[in-house]
Amino acid sequence: MRLLITGGSSYLGQHLTPMALAAADFSEIRYTYFQNDPLNHPAGARLDVRQPTAVAHCIQAFQPDVIIHTIGSNRGDDLESIIVNGTENVMQAAGRARLIHLSTDCVFDGKTPPYPETAAPTPINAYGRAKAQAETIVHPHPNHVIIRTSLIYSLTQMDHGTRWMTQALRAGKPVTLFDNQIRQPVWAESLSRSILELARHDFSGILHIAGAQLMTRSQFALKMLDWWQAAPRDTLQIGQADGTQWPLDLTLDLSRAAAVLATNNPGVDTVIRQHPPE
Repeated sequence: MRLLITGGSSYLGQHLTPMALAAADFSEIRYTYFQNDPLNHPAGARLDVRQPTAVAHCIQAFQPDVIIHTIGSNRGDDLESIIVNGTENVMQAAGRARLIHLSTDCVFDGKTPPYPETAAPTPINAYGRAKAQAETIVHPHPNHVIIRTSLIYSLTQMDHGTRWMTQALRAGKPVTLFDNQIRQPVWAESLSRSILELARHDFSGILHIAGAQLMTRSQFALKMLDWWQAAPRDTLQIGQADGTQWPLDLTLDLSRAAAVLATNNPGVDTVIRQHPPE
């Protein structure tokens, strides 16, 4: 089984790719990166998914049996071109390969939780709309999995949100954490195991994969700041979001994933308890 991972240099990719490389399930693995390759492995290859010819050449030359498409962006200037056009380019070149596409709980508006896989996307911001559009692009592929997930974190590498908060607090800048936004943070290690399990699985369709524990954004942020021993916090405050830019309650129904997958995705407290800081 030949595996291609797009976005090996992404936050998720930096956890998923080493796990795949260490597995015995794949005869050959290739991963892509855009500019810098933090993994510095011979299996890495530079690729701009916005370039259809380059994407087609990469996939046709490697002939993967499975493609795990992780690439995304939340930057306004290239958000749509990377998420939408990039997904279109990968899907068009995928051929008969199994296509596993990473999406998000942000395709929902946060007004009618919990959301099953059958719920129609109702995005309220540009990121959610781009991800919802990417899902519609992937749907026609005959052998696809669309994974909707939540906030991804790790205890070996600080996630982007925690890093931003830590830097802002050290600089004395105000940071507001919202106590009325509900998510299901997912451990990068267990999410990666779930994705690799699906690479070998015959399931096709949409699957909600997230952590078992519901948390407000403020609860999750404080847990991460505590674990990483981030200080000071003089400019930290708790507030409430109005739900216009980012959804309030994105609780996902995880029952289908529990029935399909052998991999368990534990809650944040469980992960921290099993991996205390040194």
